Amino acid sequence: MLRHRPQLRLVAVDQLLGRDAERALLDQAIAAVRAGESRVLVLLGEPGVGKSALLGYAERAATGIRVLRAAGVESEMELAFAALHQLCVPLLDGLPNLPEPQREALETVFALRAGPPPERFLVGLAVLGLLSDASEKGPVLCVVDDAQWLDRASAQILGFVARRLLAESVALLFGSRERPRDLIGLPELEVAGLAEADARALLESVARVRLDRHVRERFLAETRGNPLALLELPRGLSATQLAGGFGLPHAGALPNRIEQSFLARIEALPEQTRMLLLVAAAEPTGRPALVWAAAERLGITPEAALAAGTDGLLEFDTRVIFRHPLVRSAVYGSAGRRDRRTAHLALAEVTDAEADPDRRAWHLASAATGPDEEVAAELERSAGRAQARGGLAAAAAFLQRSAVLSVDTARRADRALAAADAALRAGDLDAARQLAALADRNARTEIQRVRAHLVHSHITFAAGFDDAAPPMLLDAARRLEPFDMDAARETYLIAWGSASYGAANRESLVAISEAIGRLPPPDGPPSVRDLVLESYALLVTAGRSAALPVMRKAVRALTDAPSQDLLKWSWAANGLVALAWEDGLMTGTPARVLAEVRAAGALADLPVYLHALGIPVSLSGDLDAAAEIAAESEDVAAATGVPMTQHTRLLLAALRGREADASPLLTAAIEEAGAGGQLAGVATAQWATAILYNGLADYERALSAAQATIQSANELVCQWALPELVEAAARTGNGTAAHGALAELAGTAEPCDTDWAQGILSRCRALLSDDGAAADLYREAIERLGRTVLRPELARAHLLYGEWLRRDRRRVEARTHLRTAYDMFTSIGMEAFAERARRELLATGETVRKRRNDAATDVRLTPQEQQIALLVRDGLSNPEVAARLFVSPRTVEWHLRQVFAKLGISSRKQLPGVLPRDESVSTPRA
Repeated sequence: MLRHRPQLRLVAVDQLLGRDAERALLDQAIAAVRAGESRVLVLLGEPGVGKSALLGYAERAATGIRVLRAAGVESEMELAFAALHQLCVPLLDGLPNLPEPQREALETVFALRAGPPPERFLVGLAVLGLLSDASEKGPVLCVVDDAQWLDRASAQILGFVARRLLAESVALLFGSRERPRDLIGLPELEVAGLAEADARALLESVARVRLDRHVRERFLAETRGNPLALLELPRGLSATQLAGGFGLPHAGALPNRIEQSFLARIEALPEQTRMLLLVAAAEPTGRPALVWAAAERLGITPEAALAAGTDGLLEFDTRVIFRHPLVRSAVYGSAGRRDRRTAHLALAEVTDAEADPDRRAWHLASAATGPDEEVAAELERSAGRAQARGGLAAAAAFLQRSAVLSVDTARRADRALAAADAALRAGDLDAARQLAALADRNARTEIQRVRAHLVHSHITFAAGFDDAAPPMLLDAARRLEPFDMDAARETYLIAWGSASYGAANRESLVAISEAIGRLPPPDGPPSVRDLVLESYALLVTAGRSAALPVMRKAVRALTDAPSQDLLKWSWAANGLVALAWEDGLMTGTPARVLAEVRAAGALADLPVYLHALGIPVSLSGDLDAAAEIAAESEDVAAATGVPMTQHTRLLLAALRGREADASPLLTAAIEEAGAGGQLAGVATAQWATAILYNGLADYERALSAAQATIQSANELVCQWALPELVEAAARTGNGTAAHGALAELAGTAEPCDTDWAQGILSRCRALLSDDGAAADLYREAIERLGRTVLRPELARAHLLYGEWLRRDRRRVEARTHLRTAYDMFTSIGMEAFAERARRELLATGETVRKRRNDAATDVRLTPQEQQIALLVRDGLSNPEVAARLFVSPRTVEWHLRQVFAKLGISSRKQLPGVLPRDESVSTPRA
């Protein structure tokens, strides 16, 4: 029994020579937090340059401030939320104050409750809420060292939180060797080496003998002012070497030389002492009781800790702390494989299998001498627990180790496939590719090879909506048919979507649609997915008339679908509503889906569903609501890192018609989507460009954009572009193009006896009709479109009719329709079309003043102030707005104070008066 556990104390030189500028910046951060503001700073620099010392200075300067600490540990990078748990444990008494979804999410990832894997950004909001709540009681300083070794889940959450701190008394300081990808874009401080004079003073302060001038200059040149190098490297040299420079080691990479210096000291220690250090290095939690228990199991005596030479390497206190991560890596890296396995096995034996099964499994894996099915199974169970907590990257790491240790080749392939899937869902495409390749190499059955190919296909699809994914997904679907028809149907639908909505590749779209058409009918009544699949295939292979009955069944099925089916298939089914020209259903289903997504906390899915609502809301003419949706989509994309489409933003810019704003945005979108092979994105931007230039009466450019759009294989965008093409071609006198587009439009609209379809068709026919028929067609278009929610289309019908009447010298009648068009366009905010109507009114002899619909035109609200003001105007509480925009309630409150001051009001109840909503449109709450 080890009755006396000696203390190994760190010998520190607590000097911060030459760090006046860095200390001043940290002092400013501490002062800001005391004043109720937030600060974030990432200290970057090479090992030993003094990042940890500066973080320590900040802690000492934060007198009276609550300090929370966490540190990344290289061997814990695969343990999901490990660092976050370190940081948040002292705050867990604030859990009851969080909204229930956030509280449950955090409890789940910290294994405080069982439940489905939470959306990681609900976890982020929960941590933000904990910090905000803690800061109500007093300022908080969070210090996160060695951020380059944070587990991915913790890094994502801390990056999320750091970007949303604004009005909380919270400072978040990171120290990192390199720029972690999840912290990119945060304020940074490059910590460089000391200036020569300070480096010289530090070197002289630790030298045991008078340094030879040449030796001193060489040290200064080679260490480049690195404080740890200046402190540590002289330790390994003899007095003769220091005094005269004889036998000085050659220059090498500085971290390696520092590590070599530590290594020389370690190798001089007795065997039992080295083993004690190895056990400490192999146990990343730094729990002294665990290290001493493992040491006792290995027969290490207390005297081993007292050997000469151990001072200055690590500290045993409330935690085991190595002087520097390079000490840990020197200890672990220099140990032989047998010794490392021995240390890990001892740690596994003393780790509680009930309280910490995952760390025990990790130690067992590190102790394994070869394939071991029992350990592989333990790792697989750990992966399941990690996945249940939402730690997909951690699950992938456990499964990868499990695969490597699997005895049976087929089990190895299955585990590698599961690991690849987890890595793919975690967004680590490189790891997913490697794991899928491992599964490929070990596959022993055709279904395993097919599943590996399917994962490769999904990786290609996730990497970019280009031409490569559709053929791969088609092949995977075909190969799945003999084994799993349900999975095959699902893959066919994803393949169709990748060909139409992604790559917009007509050849692939036809091949996929034909393959779907050859599928046997489903067993039992068709599901939403089956109806959507059949609809899209018929649309391509048999045309609109043949597809329409099935499309309508699919739309009805989606409307009545349970939540699970709604969330899973609405991305594919939403387009059918517009393809069937059912304007009344365009916003209802996407709004319902959004509510379900929010309730489920699936924030990473929000951009897709926000886009599905943003387009129909824009088409209905509620541009303020569309702007809110676009802004939220951008917020979510920035928070989650999930790629987003800009389609709502592009359509919004086109409808508003401000060329100086819209044209660069549309051009950049076309170039970016084209460079990525995303032809559907190109088509959408070109369609929006056609709308813009029809509004500006630049019909040649509108014609060019519309003609480019209809080359796409995206059926829906082509359908929307045809009316733009008819109008632009008619106005430029290109009868061939106009009549060709009208014929195509008739093919899509005639089978659909809806007011939207027939109203647009009548309007376009009127443009190309002789004088006798045109008036009746325009009146029919106005009547039909007046029964839809599509106010911009109705306004355009009035405009075209008014233009036609003026040219027919019927000025009085023309004024009526042009005035209606002008008023509608102005109310909606379609400035280019409003100006076009104004010019026509002037030509009739009527006087018209320009006006805009911006109720607060002269008030310069920032984009976030505008978002918050509109949401509060619509009745959301501060916590609801905070959850919607991924900020804390205190940040919402801070922004509202700015809004009130700018608008000259004092209460949220006054917002509807200064930011009125257009009551002529009704948009579902998203």
